[in-house]
Amino acid sequence: MPVATAEAGTDYAARFAQLDAWLDEHQALWRAKPFTSPQLPWEADWPELAAWLRSRTLEQAEAAHNQPHVLDAPEPFASLARRAIELSRLPQWHLSAESLTGLSSPRSTTGDHNRLPELLTRHIPGRKWQQISHFAACVHQQWQQPTRHWLDWCAGKGHLGRLLAWQGGQQLTCLERDPELNRQGAELGLQLGITSQHLDADVLQESSWRYLRPEHGVVALHACGQLHMTLLQQAAAQGCSHLALSPCCYNRIDHPDYQPLSATARAGRLRLSRDDLGLPLQESITAGQRVRRLRDQSMAWRLAFDLWQRQARGVDSYLPTPPRPESALNAGIAAFCRDLAAHHQLQLAEPDSWQELEQQGWQRLAQVRNLELLRGLFRRPLEIWLLLDRALFLQESGYQVRLGEFCEHQLTPRNLLLIAEKPDTQITPTL
Repeated sequence: MPVATAEAGTDYAARFAQLDAWLDEHQALWRAKPFTSPQLPWEADWPELAAWLRSRTLEQAEAAHNQPHVLDAPEPFASLARRAIELSRLPQWHLSAESLTGLSSPRSTTGDHNRLPELLTRHIPGRKWQQISHFAACVHQQWQQPTRHWLDWCAGKGHLGRLLAWQGGQQLTCLERDPELNRQGAELGLQLGITSQHLDADVLQESSWRYLRPEHGVVALHACGQLHMTLLQQAAAQGCSHLALSPCCYNRIDHPDYQPLSATARAGRLRLSRDDLGLPLQESITAGQRVRRLRDQSMAWRLAFDLWQRQARGVDSYLPTPPRPESALNAGIAAFCRDLAAHHQLQLAEPDSWQELEQQGWQRLAQVRNLELLRGLFRRPLEIWLLLDRALFLQESGYQVRLGEFCEHQLTPRNLLLIAEKPDTQITPTL
C-alpha cells in the first residue's frame, strides 16, 4: 500500500459520508456471523464465492486472517477488498518520524532503546515499549505547538507520560484508579527527577474530571471504549489545549447501542450495536501457538455442540455458550458438550459417535474461519468510521484534528492515532 501524504485540510465529513454509505450498503455481509449461522443470507447472492470459501482448509483461513484483501477469491471479494483499502487509507506517520523517542528533546538524540535511562524502560515488555515510543515520537512530530503540562489518562504506572515529560522537561499528571500502580509510577518519576503527580482517580467518575485543565496535553494509549469516549467529551468540555488518543476496545461501552459523539455521525445512516463494535477487534497478531491451538479446540467443540443441539432438539437456532476454563478441554469432547447442555438445562439424545461429531465440529470451524474472511474486509473500514466520529466531534468542539498511524500494523492492530489541538491558544496555567 502506498504511503499516504499528510492530511492537512482533509474533509473528514466527506470521508465519513463515503464510509457511512458503504458500510450501510453492505451490512448484510459484515453483520452475518458464520459461527452462529450455518447458512448465511449473502450466500444465495454469491454462490461461487461461498463455495470457494467453504472449500478451503483451516490452515488456509489462518494464513489469510490478518490480510484477507490479498486473497484471489471470486467476486465480489476483490472489488470489496479494493474499496475497503481505499476507504481506510491514512498517513503512516511512523515512516516519517525522525526518531522514536526524542524528537524535541536535547536530552535524547536517538531512538535507541539502550541509550535511554534504564528507569524509562524498566519492566516494560519490548512490544509495549515500541508502541509507547512510536506514539511519543508521532505526538512530538504532529503537534504544532508544545504542551506545558502532560496528563496521562488511564496511566497505569505512567510509562507514556513519563517518557514524554522526560523528553521535554514538562510537568506530568497521571490519572489511574489503582493506588499501587500510582505508587510505583511516582517512585519511578522521583528517581528520574520528573515533576509528576500520580492521582488515584477513576476517570469514569465525575469527581476525576476536575483534574482536566486547559493547559493540559492529554495522552491516552489504548484506552478502552467508554474510557476514551469520556476523555474526548471531558477534554473538550474543559478546553484542554492538546489531545492525542489511540482508541481500543470500542465495544466496552455503557449502552447496548453505540451513541455517536458527533452530530455528523448521529445524522448518518449506520446504527451500531455493542456487538457490532467488536468487529474491528477480531484480529490476532501476538497469540502464541499454544494459545491458538487451545482457542481452536474450544471453538471446534462449541461448533460440535451447536450441531448436536440443533439436531437433537429439532430446533435450528444457536444457543449462546458460556466461557469455559482451559481445564474443561481436558475431560474430552463428550464431557465438554454435556456440560454445555446442562448449562441450558437440556436432556439431549447422545450422538451416535462423539468422534464423528468432533470431526464435524472441526470441519465447521474451517468453514467458519474462511467465511469470516469476508467480514474481515470490513474490520478496518468500521474502525475508521468510529475514528472519524471522534475526529468530527472534536472538530465540532473547535479543535484542529489530524488522523494517522503511529506504528506498523504488525506491532499492534490498534495503531490509529488521533491528534487534536486548540488553534492558536495561549494557555495561562490554572493555579
